[in-house]
Amino acid sequence: MNKKHKVEIVEYNPEWPRVFRELSRLISTVVGDLVLRIEHVGSTSVYGLAAKPIIDLDVVIATRDQLPEIADRLGIMGYVHEGDLGIEGREAFGREGEDVPKDGTGRNWPAHHLYVCAEGNIELIRHVVFRDYLRKTPGEAMAYGKLKYQLAQQYRYDVEAYCEAKTSFVNSVLEKAMSEAG
Repeated sequence: MNKKHKVEIVEYNPEWPRVFRELSRLISTVVGDLVLRIEHVGSTSVYGLAAKPIIDLDVVIATRDQLPEIADRLGIMGYVHEGDLGIEGREAFGREGEDVPKDGTGRNWPAHHLYVCAEGNIELIRHVVFRDYLRKTPGEAMAYGKLKYQLAQQYRYDVEAYCEAKTSFVNSVLEKAMSEAG
C-alpha cells in the first residue's frame, strides 16, 4: 500500500479554469514559439466535476524533435523532465518546488501536472476526447464524479489502484465518444 499520497477528491472549484489560464500564459511566454497549444485536460477541466485538486496541462508540440528544446526551456522555469512514466509519447515534467513555474514573483502555484505531447499522440487524443465528451454530457460527468468519490474512499492511500479502478469507466466513455464522432 502506497501511503505517500492520499487520494483526495474535492468538489469542483470555479478557480481551476483561471489557474489553468495563468499557468498556460506564463508557460507560453517561455515556450510559446515551439507550442501549438496548451490544453486543460483532466477532471479539473470539466465544469462541475469533482476532482483531485490538481490541474493537468498538455503542452502540444508539432513533433517529438522539439522535446529537447522544450525540456531546456521548461527547466529554466523550474520544471524537471521525468520521462514518459510508462505512457509512450507523453513526457511528464515535475516541479522543483511550489514556486514553479518560476516567474520572478516567488508565487506559490497550485498543484499541477505538466505533460508534453506531439500533435496526434494517442494519449493527447484520449485526454481531449474524454474531456470534450464529459463537457457535453453532464450525466456522464456526474456518474464519473460519483465513481471517483467511491474509489477515493476504497483506495484512500493507493493512487495506483484508484487510477486502475477508473479504467473501465474511462474506456467506456471513450468508446461512446469515438462512436459518436464517427
